[in-house]
Amino acid sequence: MQKLIQWIDARLPIIDAYERHLSKYYAPKNFNVWYFFGSLSLLVLVNQLVTGIWLTMSYNPTAEGAFASVQYIMRDVQWGWLIRYLHSTGASAFFIVVYLHMFRGLMYGSYRKPRELVWIFGMTIYLCLMAEAFFGYLLPWGQMSYWGAQVIVNLFGAIPGIGNDLSLWIRGDYLISGITLNRFFALHVVAVPIILLALVVMHILALHEVGSNNPDGIEIKKNKDENGIPKDGIPFHPYYTVHDICAVAVFLFVFCAVVFFFPTLGGHFLETPNFEPSNPLKTPPHIEPVWYFTPFYAMLRAVHVNLFGLPGKFWGVVTMGAAIAILFVLPWLDRSPVKSIRYKGWLSKIFLLIFVISFCSLAYLGMVPPSPTHNTWGSIMTVLYFSYFILMPFYTRMEKTKPVPERVTG
Repeated sequence: MQKLIQWIDARLPIIDAYERHLSKYYAPKNFNVWYFFGSLSLLVLVNQLVTGIWLTMSYNPTAEGAFASVQYIMRDVQWGWLIRYLHSTGASAFFIVVYLHMFRGLMYGSYRKPRELVWIFGMTIYLCLMAEAFFGYLLPWGQMSYWGAQVIVNLFGAIPGIGNDLSLWIRGDYLISGITLNRFFALHVVAVPIILLALVVMHILALHEVGSNNPDGIEIKKNKDENGIPKDGIPFHPYYTVHDICAVAVFLFVFCAVVFFFPTLGGHFLETPNFEPSNPLKTPPHIEPVWYFTPFYAMLRAVHVNLFGLPGKFWGVVTMGAAIAILFVLPWLDRSPVKSIRYKGWLSKIFLLIFVISFCSLAYLGMVPPSPTHNTWGSIMTVLYFSYFILMPFYTRMEKTKPVPERVTG
């Protein structure tokens, strides 16, 4: 066996990769619970890939057979209901752990130099997740899937000049039809997962090249012993692999509780209208996206102003796109001399709190039916959301920070 391993390693450096990324990759010894969510994201990604493969074995991507095939999976395929619920609940779980993973990056400055590329890869992964969720949302071919896709695709029609042609190109038809379903199926099952896996690999490689951040925002590579090992670092394996198993156990307990006892979560994970087959002649009383899209949907609805001869719908789409695009330039907006929220001033802490409140409020406002009051609050929360980023170069530069210790504090 040893000779076989040596023969393989001479041709494919498995042992070198194992040492570089696990046993000899030194991570800061002061990781806290916020650092669990990166590993949990990988766990949920594996769940989505495995369950997705099994679902495609019984799914029929046609307008005539899609809804019936989902019912067939739920009722007749052995353990099909479990596989479907693992996949549908896993989609929401994916965004939960990714949002918490991103929030940890905001708190501890994981987007700062030298990790700008790690952050950009992470934001690109987030974009791919949104695309993957959007394409997969149409596949059950239920009422909310059909009309939700209709609304989102029609948003591209607000782009001046090319909007109508772009919407037609995305749909492949003049309305959401079997052609749309088939191409969304191809994108959801093949194209986007390949890109997503490549981005995840690049995200991890970029991270291991510059090293992991920590709650203190201290670069442990700057303080090494005589053997070149960081004094404040420990090998990722076995310490953090065992450490993460505890988080995986807790996560799976909660995840399985949702899957087995309330997989629809009151209509937030699986909407009630989606248990009806799609009907182009019957519009649901209230069309809303899945909860992880609702903050941006609320921004879209909150903008009604007409500027430069362009309608409010266009500026709503611009606002929604800008809310995601501004995350990519975050590393160059933060001018603070320190990385971690632990040592930043009170202004950074207040603005981060405002950002969280505005994002959660927008998520709620995107779920409820539109009204003048809801639209007003949506406008206010949209302004607060962007103020966190636009004002960041000013309040991070002018606030008084605390001294950062030379070694990690644990």
